Amino acid sequence: MSENSSPPSEIPASSRILLDQVTKRYPGQSKPAVDGITLEIPAGKMVMLVGPSGCGKTTTLKMINRLIEPTEGRIMLGDEDVTNIDGDQLRRRMGYVIQAGGLFPHMSVAANIAIVPKMLGWSKDRIQTRVDELLELVSLEPDQYRDRFPRELSGGQQQRVGVARALAADPPVLLMDEPFGAVDPITRQRLQDELIRIQEEVQKTIVFVTHDFDEAVKLGDWIVIFSEGAHIVQYDTPERILNAPANSFVEDFIGAGAGLKQLTLNRVRDVELAPAITGSPGEKAADVLSRIKEAGHGHAVILDAHKRPLSWLSRRQLSRLDVIPATQDHNLPAVIEGSTLSDALDTMLVSSAGAALVTGRRKAFVGVITVEVVMEAITRSRKASSLANGDSPVGTNTGSIGVQGGTE
Repeated sequence: MSENSSPPSEIPASSRILLDQVTKRYPGQSKPAVDGITLEIPAGKMVMLVGPSGCGKTTTLKMINRLIEPTEGRIMLGDEDVTNIDGDQLRRRMGYVIQAGGLFPHMSVAANIAIVPKMLGWSKDRIQTRVDELLELVSLEPDQYRDRFPRELSGGQQQRVGVARALAADPPVLLMDEPFGAVDPITRQRLQDELIRIQEEVQKTIVFVTHDFDEAVKLGDWIVIFSEGAHIVQYDTPERILNAPANSFVEDFIGAGAGLKQLTLNRVRDVELAPAITGSPGEKAADVLSRIKEAGHGHAVILDAHKRPLSWLSRRQLSRLDVIPATQDHNLPAVIEGSTLSDALDTMLVSSAGAALVTGRRKAFVGVITVEVVMEAITRSRKASSLANGDSPVGTNTGSIGVQGGTE
């Protein structure tokens, strides 16, 4: 370990990452896979690496935790040069998520999550507490999933466990390599929403490789667009990339429908939510029905003890009940505060409802979003003529510029 390094217990919640003139050459290849990249990733932000297949984005990611050793250059985690420390020790300080979660099939969910804390010498009680805490964070009930094996989980559930495992030792950095690429579109949207919600709580430094530009726009605080050799063509916010692409390469990469992609920049949290009449399991249905009639509403949201939505009952449904059941409706039209308005609209259309429930921290109910509010917000967004400017982190290659819309 270098003289200035800190033990894992003293690592901050998130850390800045700096790749300084980093190059990777493979024997027998005339061109480097990564060619003199300098890239600053701000602490606590999610930075998306995108570009054509074979452009070096995964190689760049894997050099950060030294699964691939750089040929030249240095990599800084905070103020520490990680190229000077043991690779195994470094990887215990960085979460790593790949497609399908990468879970060990012979180990239970709890054992998979506990791998790094166990290596770090945590006590059994501390590990058990952490496992349960993380399962709740990724919306898997601990009592139900703790002792299951990966083969007993769906693809989306495996991916959630993979994220929990990556966060187990509370690392400052989370590296994600096409983590949602192997699941169906609906599950992918839900996992993206979960990641947004989790990041709002944990505020990690996240580096995320994806081939899907729409995913990059939805998730990223910043986006790095690479060309061959991991040359940075543009490193900017999603808003500025969509509104001011650096050159024709970026325009082609964004593709058609840039205007529609703007819809992913608007979030549910940015619009006014409607209130709702709520009820609880065990309550008399007649009492709930009386409240919604008095308020002029058509439905009541039934919440559990943690204020999480269980069902959304209409007047007709309530009139047929004596007591409110504790039954969970798994097809509720629900989105999180961090969801895009595009996703909220999709949720409403798929459910044939003119509204959707909105949940916040730990999936607690916060209000209702209506289709009218979404359409108004979309109209306002499309009329907007300018976006606010801000400071940019640094991203360049030797002999090229990749900052705030620069060109190679």
